[in-house]
Amino acid sequence: MRRKLVVGNWKMYGSLARNKELLEGVLQGVNGFKAADFGVCVPYPYLAQVQAMLHGSNVAWGAQNLSQHEQGAFTGAVAPGMLLDFGCRYVIIGHSERRALFHESNDIAAAKFDAAIKADLTPIFCVGETLAERESNVTEEVIARQLEVVLNHAGVSAITKMVIAYEPVWAIGTGKTATPDQAQAVHAFIRQRLAQLDGQMAQGLCILYGGSVKANNAEQLFSMPDIDGGLIGGASLVADEFVAICKAANGAQ
Repeated sequence: MRRKLVVGNWKMYGSLARNKELLEGVLQGVNGFKAADFGVCVPYPYLAQVQAMLHGSNVAWGAQNLSQHEQGAFTGAVAPGMLLDFGCRYVIIGHSERRALFHESNDIAAAKFDAAIKADLTPIFCVGETLAERESNVTEEVIARQLEVVLNHAGVSAITKMVIAYEPVWAIGTGKTATPDQAQAVHAFIRQRLAQLDGQMAQGLCILYGGSVKANNAEQLFSMPDIDGGLIGGASLVADEFVAICKAANGAQ
């Protein structure tokens, strides 16, 4: 049986004082939760702080992006090896905000994914459609294309090393959420698509839902057979809310 995973994406929020209060609340809340896995992906400047606070706990940590280059004259970029220096397990790749606001193409996302795999980081690879694409009934085509590019770069064996996050772009930061059935349908499509390449690996793949998961909808979402947890945005910045989502994952079968 696949274990549930809940990862908070802090986006560009935080301060040393605020992070300390948030993490203390999260650590206290999830202490003793052993049936699921948990993590937070934080802005680069706070990696040292979260490493110090979370080391030895049941909450892992990671970053929200990385460079596809190992080193070099790339001012402002952060290499995979630098994330390893801070004990990162996860790194988010291809988030819709990176694609839309920073113009990261499928090819760039795939190159970053490949760099993460080579560095032995676990990429949380984001896929999803815009509202216009959903209304045009091309959701599956969009997601298949996003997956195809990354697998062409990293190979089919990468399925065992990745986490996929389905994030309908129209449900991120808007307060809108795909219904559990809508989310499940896309998760099932992703698993079935990858099963055409390797059925066993696809069955073991962790697929998160990343569209406005809240404490009041987490249990229903996580009860779906192909939804293996959540990539949590705004709710991960409120300790009680994030803990409630983690509790839903910990109790889900």
